Amino acid sequence: MQSPSDSVYPAHWEADVVLRDGGTARIRPIAPDDAQRLVSFYEQVSDESKYYRFFAPYPRLSDRDVHRFTHHDYVDRVGLAATVGGEFIATVRYDRIDDRGRPAKEPGADQAEVAFLVQDAHQGRGVASALLEHIAAVARERGIRRFAAEVLPANTKMIKVFTDAGYTQQRTFEDGVVRLEFDLEPTEQSMAVMRGREQRAEARSVQRLLAPGSVAVIGTGRAPGGVGRSVLRNLLDSGYPGRVYAVNHAFPEGGARLDPEGVPGHRSVPEIPEPVDLAVLAVPAAQVPDVVRDCGEHGVRGLVILSSGYAESGPEGRERQRALLRQARSYGMRLIGPNAFGLINTAPDVRLNASLAPQMPGAGRIGLFTQSGAIGIALLSGLHRRGPGDGSIAGISTFLSAGNRADLSGNDLLQYWYDDPATDVAILYLESIGDPRKFMRLARRTAAVKPVVVAKGARHTGTAPLGHTVPTVRIPDSTVSALMRQAGVIRVDTVTELIDAGLLLASQPLPAGPRVAILGNSESLALLTYDACLTEGLRPLRPHVLAAAATPEDFRTALSAALANGLCDAVVVTAIPWVGEEGVASPGEGADLAAALREAASSAAPAKPVTVVHLAMDALADALAAPPPSEATSPQPGSAPPPSEAIAPRPGGAPLPSEVTASQPGSAPPPLKAAPPQPGSTPQPSEATALQPASTPLPPAPTGPPQAPAPATSAPAPGPLIPVFPAAERAVRSLAQAVRYAKWRRDAADPGRVPEYEDIEEAAAGADIDRLLDELARHADITRSVPLPAEDAHALLARYGIPVRPAHPAPDPDSAVRAAARLGYPVALKTTAPHLRHRPDLGGVRLDLTGEAELRRAYAELTDFLGKPEELRPVVQPMVPRGVDTVVRAAIDPAAGAVLSFGLAGAPSQLLGDTAHRLIPATDRDVAEQIRSIRTAPLLFGWRGSQPVDTAALEDLLLRVSRLVDDHPEVVGVDLEPVVVAAHGLAVLDATVRLARPPVTTDLGPRRMPAY
Repeated sequence: MQSPSDSVYPAHWEADVVLRDGGTARIRPIAPDDAQRLVSFYEQVSDESKYYRFFAPYPRLSDRDVHRFTHHDYVDRVGLAATVGGEFIATVRYDRIDDRGRPAKEPGADQAEVAFLVQDAHQGRGVASALLEHIAAVARERGIRRFAAEVLPANTKMIKVFTDAGYTQQRTFEDGVVRLEFDLEPTEQSMAVMRGREQRAEARSVQRLLAPGSVAVIGTGRAPGGVGRSVLRNLLDSGYPGRVYAVNHAFPEGGARLDPEGVPGHRSVPEIPEPVDLAVLAVPAAQVPDVVRDCGEHGVRGLVILSSGYAESGPEGRERQRALLRQARSYGMRLIGPNAFGLINTAPDVRLNASLAPQMPGAGRIGLFTQSGAIGIALLSGLHRRGPGDGSIAGISTFLSAGNRADLSGNDLLQYWYDDPATDVAILYLESIGDPRKFMRLARRTAAVKPVVVAKGARHTGTAPLGHTVPTVRIPDSTVSALMRQAGVIRVDTVTELIDAGLLLASQPLPAGPRVAILGNSESLALLTYDACLTEGLRPLRPHVLAAAATPEDFRTALSAALANGLCDAVVVTAIPWVGEEGVASPGEGADLAAALREAASSAAPAKPVTVVHLAMDALADALAAPPPSEATSPQPGSAPPPSEAIAPRPGGAPLPSEVTASQPGSAPPPLKAAPPQPGSTPQPSEATALQPASTPLPPAPTGPPQAPAPATSAPAPGPLIPVFPAAERAVRSLAQAVRYAKWRRDAADPGRVPEYEDIEEAAAGADIDRLLDELARHADITRSVPLPAEDAHALLARYGIPVRPAHPAPDPDSAVRAAARLGYPVALKTTAPHLRHRPDLGGVRLDLTGEAELRRAYAELTDFLGKPEELRPVVQPMVPRGVDTVVRAAIDPAAGAVLSFGLAGAPSQLLGDTAHRLIPATDRDVAEQIRSIRTAPLLFGWRGSQPVDTAALEDLLLRVSRLVDDHPEVVGVDLEPVVVAAHGLAVLDATVRLARPPVTTDLGPRRMPAY
């Protein structure tokens, strides 16, 4: 049944996957040169597992078995292996069978028998589930639609693998064997199962990096300064409680102690006598492969590679980066970097600062991910200035800066933050999106439970930074923004806006609507706030202006009244310094006013967001940013940080489980600095550095010297945390983002549905597409998009209930007259030349031609003024009812996926870019919002007394186009222009359809890690 070309090794089946425990494995086809690996693998399988596989004692494989299990045609017989460190840990194979269960010999057999074998040491890691996903995808590619498996009843683990997969299945029991048969067509349940496993596995892999039991810093200098020594000091100063090791090949043989840190020093990772969970590499790029090999063989789970000299340095570095990723994954390790800044976890039982940030950030509710170390520094420093210390308004839960992000990316962090109870807001700075299709899916799911705020660099160049080896996204940045909005992502433009939005969303409940109350002791500042609200699309109430000398009690009373007002959804408080009768400011007015505002906000029911805009009142900002007194108790020197309750309500008002945060002893530390200690700097006498040979076994490293508490400062105000802004525009912009996000959350509760159409001929359309691709392949490269002839395009669209008005060629006046006679007058005469297509402003269209004489005259005018008939390619069409000309498009971007676009034809969409985009498949709610979201939408709804058009018919058309592209991935482009939408019904006057063989769509197929 197979063809010779099909027996070629299918390299596109190779994939790296994340397993249930967070480790990784490589899945690939089994080849003839795997014979020794297969024998070695089988020897490590227990007798019980062998019995379950072969239903009889089977201690060893014969030569014939080895040949059969390693030689495949990759069509009727396929074997896949999961490998770690180049060795097999599990295998799966299928053999095509006929209806009687015998090896298939005739064409058309679409069933196969499948069997697994998993090494006992790796059972329970989800290896079999991952292999099932991949072997099912391979089988579908080879025309197999159904799997059969026979399992002994005692083999409950394997039965569970099949039954939990989510496929439609049948189960029978006969002759002491359980027979399972299941269809391989993906179902909603099977996709949900696969994505649920993906989320848990990837979240676990991130959790293993963020909470390691031990850390080795490789490349630790013997003298102060340098990147490795700086990371070591940062790790110890953060209070990390796990084991810490310093590694440097120049250390003395037999082990050493690095002082003053008191950390065990070793020449290499294999010399460390205990397991290592996380390795931080600060060595030159040329030494990294040897270090990675040592880490992999020692069982290290994850790597943070600070070293540069990879893809950011050019083509040679790009290949070095790809080799690094392959090497790390071959050992089942996740990788942060290269060229990374590091990672931080402020959880009280972890306190991990494995980064170049010299100051441990305060603990809080914000998760940060950046691809740029410089932006990471800016974000940490900006948050520190807005609220230093644990429990402050600007505290973070986790931070990761991935550099070139060869492996770990923002998608992985979204998987982790999705159900992380310590994170209420996810903030990401991205310079490239390696898998936009997956990013949008994960962002939408995460945004449904907590805000996702994104700033994206490299928006206008259309290229990723040099270090990011990602596929090029052809869609414009405006489309990316539209798709982010559809996914519920809050997109901002600057680092400052990232911080502003994060602080408000992490500390305040979501607003119930756009109505904003404004109060304060400055009319001018209140008016600026009022104008900013209008600019952002909010609905401000008339400002309540207090007296310039208003007291904190006046503010408390006014704020309480505003929050109790049922016509108000949020409050902006504006404040300027109050000057006393003697011309000096009250020394305690900042703290007093903060206490009054917090008291009023804490008593509001229901809770509403409150923000403060101030001018020259830094004491007010500091008091509101600090944690309440009950959460700011200082621990005794050297003692464990005390637990405290969660410091902020979950955005949207949902309750949170009680969480603990560590208090930072002492006063606020200085702002974060980017530069580590300079090499060669002279240490203080008490910190003289020495490498002491270890004559006795080295104890685990200490967690750093205790910090003495600083003198007590003034107690912060009681009550909730309230964000403070130095400008009205910034406060209102952040509030408006919260309002729009809250509305998206409410709408997302009812996302709409993808309607079913009885008149859609899906199977017939699929047959047409297969036939057309075969015909096109004779004279075109169908791996690229190829336009269909007009007749075929119109016929395909008709299968989905999308009729296109006929257009008859008119190469001469007589042909035009004959065409008009067949269609019936009145008719339209228009050119179809590329330079005149869809350009009625250039005079290439004549409408409402009611007779032969008028048609001949119009034909002569066109050819006289615009060119010869063979250049103009004129056509005759029947007239349709007047309406609004629109354009509907669908296109598949290789990275972003299928996108549905809509706008008004001509200048609005082409000149002004007034186009709305939605991901496919679109729901009825999506398309209803889509046509209303363009700026020129009023033209569809009776602008200035014009007659409203049939938007219901327009929505139906968009849904049908979405279904066509979603049902048939071979349809890579659809252009309907113009679509004339009248008061009743619409007419598609021209259409183009492009086909191509569908590429492998990683986000719709089995789980796999990206490889660029």
